[in-house]
Amino acid sequence: MSTTIALSGTKKGVISVTKIDEPYGAGSATVASIGISLAGNANEPEWKVHIPLDNLEEVIKALQALK
Repeated sequence: MSTTIALSGTKKGVISVTKIDEPYGAGSATVASIGISLAGNANEPEWKVHIPLDNLEEVIKALQALK
């Protein structure tokens, strides 16, 4: 599953959200990968972070609290 969101304040930037299984090799935990591309290339983001799925609910709550 992958989602691409237009990056506010840019002409063609995007935020990409993807689920990656075994990102660090066999047996590694699944992560949510969040990337930012100012150039609009969701497949080659300039910045990215991997969040283990075990931490996802806490991260979502923390992000919602920023509203």
